[in-house]
Amino acid sequence: MQGNMMNQPLLISQIIQHAEQYHSQAEIVSRTVEGGIHRYTYRDAAARSRKLAKALSALGIQVGDSIGTLAWNTYRHYECYFGISGLGAVMNTINPRLFAEQMTYIVNHSRDRYIMVDANLLPLLEANAAGFETLEGYIVMTDRAHMPETRLDNVLCYEELIEGQDDDYEWPQFDENTAAALCYTSGTTGNPKGVLYSHRSTMIHAMAAAAPDALNISSRTSLLPVVPMFHVNAWGVPYAASMHGSKMVFPGPALDGASLWELIDAEQTNLLLGVPTVWLALLQYMDSIGKTLESVNTVVVGGSAAPESMIRTFHQKHGAFLLHAWGMTEMSPLGTLTTPTPHMDSLSDEDRYKLQTKQGKATFGVEMKILGEDGAELPHDGEAFGRLMVRGPWIVDSYFRTEGSALEDGWFDTGDVATIDPAGYMQIVDRSKDVIKSGGEWISSIDLENAAVGHPDVAEACVIGAAHPKWDERPLLLAVPVEGREVTLESVNSFLADKVAKWWLPDALIQVEALPHTATGKLHKVPLRETYYNYLNEQESAS
Repeated sequence: MQGNMMNQPLLISQIIQHAEQYHSQAEIVSRTVEGGIHRYTYRDAAARSRKLAKALSALGIQVGDSIGTLAWNTYRHYECYFGISGLGAVMNTINPRLFAEQMTYIVNHSRDRYIMVDANLLPLLEANAAGFETLEGYIVMTDRAHMPETRLDNVLCYEELIEGQDDDYEWPQFDENTAAALCYTSGTTGNPKGVLYSHRSTMIHAMAAAAPDALNISSRTSLLPVVPMFHVNAWGVPYAASMHGSKMVFPGPALDGASLWELIDAEQTNLLLGVPTVWLALLQYMDSIGKTLESVNTVVVGGSAAPESMIRTFHQKHGAFLLHAWGMTEMSPLGTLTTPTPHMDSLSDEDRYKLQTKQGKATFGVEMKILGEDGAELPHDGEAFGRLMVRGPWIVDSYFRTEGSALEDGWFDTGDVATIDPAGYMQIVDRSKDVIKSGGEWISSIDLENAAVGHPDVAEACVIGAAHPKWDERPLLLAVPVEGREVTLESVNSFLADKVAKWWLPDALIQVEALPHTATGKLHKVPLRETYYNYLNEQESAS
């Protein structure tokens, strides 16, 4: 027997319709690419999104066609989230920090017909245009006065395109499993993989993300999503915030500490979302001007783990709670969070900081388990660690335009090694390819890195496993020093002595000016392993 309820499809266009009707005066503020601050309401955004959908339809865009976006976090990019997906096309967000070959691969693999591009990113497309196979034109997201000169063919002006249409447009209805957005993995060891989200999965993910025990997004929230809109759709925040009429403050291309502080102060944002490197720059700037983040209640960190020193600084200096969130492109991306709980309130500050370093509990909709090397499920005792497996309604089933499933017995292997404690808190031990295998035991490079950056002379740290004649692998620490300082192995190991097991201490330290990062801002360990994997053996031979 089935229920007697309406079978109304879950469609992204419903979000902007709801925002227009029930949160019409809530603000969307953007730092623009052209310069200055743009300010309008959800009512304005909804009307312009309808104009965009109508304009794209006039260009011949149909259900299932792919439209790329190469853009920063601004109000025009926000309009694309609804104008493209709302008409039934697929929005393919492209990371401007990708290598040229990866960008070309993504545009061709997705079969983009047009790319919506910010004016200052147009040179990236000019450099790669010869390799694009399916593109019919480019839409520069600016007005006529700021249109750049270009040698590209069929270049359209966004503002002229939508002003040529009225907003008398009815959002079409279609199956909720229709594709809505396409994001690609960073592809550090091969071609990027496409993850194709549906309207249904996006809507359910947004509802879960906004929940009180998730990101706690409501009409009282004023949020600053520094996480790029080309990184897994800004973690779904534009959808979740629009559902509840939150004030949104988009930072545009200016992600330095001074620019972020200007927006936080002027717009009194209380929820910040971004990767650790962004918050490190903000904290350094706040120290330099002697100010505190008085309006901010919560700082969400994702992309990579936040060190305990950052958690401590946000709380002690700024009165803000650092909320760890973990996920991945294949998960839309939200998986777990360290949301504040009554139990946390009962802990001492030091115990709470340690708990906050974990990646958190699964949000409703995500199931997790860990498997040992023999494939057997391991206990959630906080000690056993193994392959982290997940499943849920917004988690990938198969990669875009590939044969076969991406699943293992109905579960997705995240590629992470993790523990889960009795309360359900998950902690990433390492990526499976990054864990250090020493004398039959595993050492977490992530834990070592997070502990090392607490050293007063260390600005950034990366740990890799280096070959060792006796122990198979041993930790090698590469450290970027704080400006004007030097870092030594002795001082770091002395600092780490009461923070990690003695046999975890690095065997060697190399001071470097900078560390490589992937297009998503994570440490890029592949070239470091290629360069330094035999470092310990070479040092021993030289001695």
